[in-house]
Amino acid sequence: MRIAVLSDIHANYEALTHVLHDITHSFPDVSEIISLGDIVGYGPDPELCVKAVQERGIISVAGNHELGVGRSKYRSCFNKQSIEVVDKTALMLSEQSLQYLRSLPLVLSLHGALFVHGLPPRSAFQYIWELDDERVLLKFSRFPEQIAFLGHTHELGLVRAANGVVERCDLHEGEYTLDFISRYMVNAGAVGQPRDGDPRAKYLVWDTESHELIVRCVAYDPAETVAKMKARGLPERYARRLMP
Repeated sequence: MRIAVLSDIHANYEALTHVLHDITHSFPDVSEIISLGDIVGYGPDPELCVKAVQERGIISVAGNHELGVGRSKYRSCFNKQSIEVVDKTALMLSEQSLQYLRSLPLVLSLHGALFVHGLPPRSAFQYIWELDDERVLLKFSRFPEQIAFLGHTHELGLVRAANGVVERCDLHEGEYTLDFISRYMVNAGAVGQPRDGDPRAKYLVWDTESHELIVRCVAYDPAETVAKMKARGLPERYARRLMP
């Protein structure tokens, strides 16, 4: 079966709707969509994005922004500017949506793969770039799945481990095949708040049988999102990331 994997929507409704349209029309055989968290945060439409995720039947884990918005004890994990956004986001969400975000698990194991926001086996806050090769191998020893999908960095990437050797590479739009022997951590990039210099919305399509991996980059006009961010008093730095 084919599944779509997306991450870091960050309350960008325009980017999300373009990605969902692309999945529907480019990959009609996709049977499941899995979100790696951070549905909310930074962007202007957290409520719309939560509702869209629920209505589309997207399965999601919790990102650090879900934890920060839903539980005040996690807000000390954010820097000053991010805390401001977390506070604003919480005020833009209905109680029903807040309850939904609080219900999300930190990790899912599905189709022989692990799905987590930050780092396996269950961190929503750690970044893959924080790990040297020795710690990458240690992380692989702590979960049985061959492949872990993660987000959080807002950048596409892949870490491969085989015979005690760790390799890291960037991912670009196109097709890849993951072998059946190596262990992998695959970063899905960001739908709604890219940090790689490319404003397009990114997501992955993974074939659970062949291990074919497709990286998709979806162009959309961010002007409406940017205007709403300014109108709602969200920090300008997050709007700038959306512009070409």
